[in-house]
Amino acid sequence: MTQRTQRIEDYALIGDLQTAALVGRDGSVDWLCLPRFDSAACFTALLGDEDNGHWRIAPTEAGPFGQCSRRAYLDDSLILETYWETRSGTVKVIDFMPQRDTAPDVVRIVEGVSGTVEMSSVLRLRFDYGHVVPWMRRSDGHRVAIAGPDSVWLRSEPEVKTWGQHMSTRSSFTVDKGEKVAFVLTWHPSHEPRPDLIDPHEALEQSLADWREWAARCRYQGPYREAVIRSLITLKALTFAPTGGIVAAPTTSLPEELGGIRNWDYRYCWLRDSTLTLEALLSAGYLDEAAQWRDWLLRAVAGDPADLQIMYGLSGERRLPEVELPWLKGHLESAPVRIGNAAVEQLQLDVYGEVIDSLYLARQAGLHSESHAWNLQLSLLGFLEARWREPDEGLWEVRGPRRHFVHSKVMAWVAADRAVRTLEAEPELRGDAARWRKMRDEVHREVCEKGFDPVRNTFTQAYGSQELDAATLLIPRVGFLPPDDPRVVGTVDAVAAELGGSGFVRRYSTDDTTVDGLPGDEGTFLVCSFWLADALRLTGRVKEARDLFERLLTLRNDVGLLAEEYDPGAGRHLGNFPQAFSHIGLVATACALEPDGEDEAG
Repeated sequence: MTQRTQRIEDYALIGDLQTAALVGRDGSVDWLCLPRFDSAACFTALLGDEDNGHWRIAPTEAGPFGQCSRRAYLDDSLILETYWETRSGTVKVIDFMPQRDTAPDVVRIVEGVSGTVEMSSVLRLRFDYGHVVPWMRRSDGHRVAIAGPDSVWLRSEPEVKTWGQHMSTRSSFTVDKGEKVAFVLTWHPSHEPRPDLIDPHEALEQSLADWREWAARCRYQGPYREAVIRSLITLKALTFAPTGGIVAAPTTSLPEELGGIRNWDYRYCWLRDSTLTLEALLSAGYLDEAAQWRDWLLRAVAGDPADLQIMYGLSGERRLPEVELPWLKGHLESAPVRIGNAAVEQLQLDVYGEVIDSLYLARQAGLHSESHAWNLQLSLLGFLEARWREPDEGLWEVRGPRRHFVHSKVMAWVAADRAVRTLEAEPELRGDAARWRKMRDEVHREVCEKGFDPVRNTFTQAYGSQELDAATLLIPRVGFLPPDDPRVVGTVDAVAAELGGSGFVRRYSTDDTTVDGLPGDEGTFLVCSFWLADALRLTGRVKEARDLFERLLTLRNDVGLLAEEYDPGAGRHLGNFPQAFSHIGLVATACALEPDGEDEAG
């Protein structure tokens, strides 16, 4: 079979708020997990080849490698329109997943725009991440695929003749101007009866209305609204509606370096993202989504503070064992392909600060306070008070030895600081402000003594280290030091100079493999580049901040999506896609960059 040649940025996203699919510029759905984000994929060509599962609809004239003429989302929605211009006419394919009642559906509507166009559909279903070939049969004019727990039904309106060939289901049909042919692919558990059929055209109208209504709630009206609303729609698409959890990305194992081994499963919910996620949602006016994320957070972290994890499953699941799938070649030969994430077992002290900061932010924003939330914060603080002096794996989940990471210590300071602020604002709450004030002062003093290099005038990645870390850009943002402190200015300059390759920012240097315990390299980290823009703005260099932000906007693909990382040399996206953290950074920086009335010194 043919290895997929699509770049990461060649994909667009569709989804139903419980799972998502990636559609390539060649009209092929190359990634889809059913029924949830973290379920096994039934289309896995993204990480292998065509025999690992895909579904392509394209003009026959385009051949096996043809690309569309153009594509875009319909208005402020997650409905994708892909146009193909051929010698005989023009056709568009509308791809979307309606928000489900019971079963997930993928709807693909082929509509003639001009002339007459012959179309081809090739469907290869491969359950269990491209490993299991289902048994196909016909039933009531439908094609039905069954393997173990999975059952998928394929139908078309009007009915299109299909046949089996080379372990795939194929069809060929023509569309004239104004004519529409709709395909619906529906999943359900194989032991249950087929769910009720949806009307694809009614589903399209309802989906468009739903997205338009949701997008209209955005209160950001600044100069970057198009980018902001697209990022917010992407974050909404990465939300698991039943619980409010937001996955870091809908994919696994898209490489941070082509041909490298830095390939991880991101289909889970990270606590490190919690504060920035809440900030982005609240700043854009999405209070309901912010409250749902806050409630997911409270449920997930409930329990013994010693058992706090850095990430959880969509419903707060704790066990996410990491295994490799040897039958998959990896995206562009980047193996191994992994599912699950062993970083779930790591100690990351920063997450205690991020949780407490998130709950403080929610309280400040006026979100209804849960009665047990403050007691939970006190419990987390008590644990952190006893453990903050220990080394950990840090924000970036390094797989090298534990270290005294500066960012982890700063977030311990944040935890104590937010407790003090809460008690000062609400003295009726139970708690010892003097105790947390003492902890806050001790952390601050130690970080400034051990985590700062006075010779280079910069905070370092860890105590005693010469390496830098982009996470130190957050020091003024969280209030650890004021933006005009010379140590903050020096850190911003050092990170920009030493980690800012081609104007964008790396997380840290990978030259010293003892830090993260892994060979190879990675791209510039997009959220860190947004952090640099934020830090430049805070330190008064607003023009530089805006210039960097607008350069970052040019990295979005043709439908406005960002991956986790970017390779400036090759000019391509890297890492899982689309990445929530990148889009959170975009929204936060856009909202922080007011359109006028600023000091434009730079």
